Amino acid sequence: MDRDQQARSEATDRVSGDDLWARLQEIDTDNTRWLTQIIDRHGWPRRGDVGKDAATAAWLLAQHADRDPDLQRRCLGLLEQAVRDGEAEPSHLAYLTDRILRAEGRPQRYGTQFWYGPDGTGPLQPQPIEDPQHLDERRRSVGLGPFDEYADQLRQQESEDHRRH
Repeated sequence: MDRDQQARSEATDRVSGDDLWARLQEIDTDNTRWLTQIIDRHGWPRRGDVGKDAATAAWLLAQHADRDPDLQRRCLGLLEQAVRDGEAEPSHLAYLTDRILRAEGRPQRYGTQFWYGPDGTGPLQPQPIEDPQHLDERRRSVGLGPFDEYADQLRQQESEDHRRH
């Protein structure tokens, strides 16, 4: 998780170089391979078995395993069961659900996934969202705050990142 987050913090500037993106992909590939081995041997890292930090790390690695959609879908099923058992965060399930829906070209459910538009050059904006009128209800049901506050927080973070570069 530390390698994942360090590389992503270095890549916050949209104009990052090709070697940084290649390094990020290499880290994601290594982490995906490692997570697959853990799940094959032990199942989903549940909070009661591995602690909150390790359970969060497992979710984050699944979230960033975009190059292995089969693993992401497998993780989604395992994470759903862990949430039902009180062994994982419902918000983690929301993020992974949205990530998978967007990868499949479908609208996201919880409004967690943002982008810079289809060509990557627009302002930071949410990717398409299903049934936007009930978005905040769905977010509340998984422990996420109001969408407008989340969007403002992401935009503020983006602005701070650009000022640093």
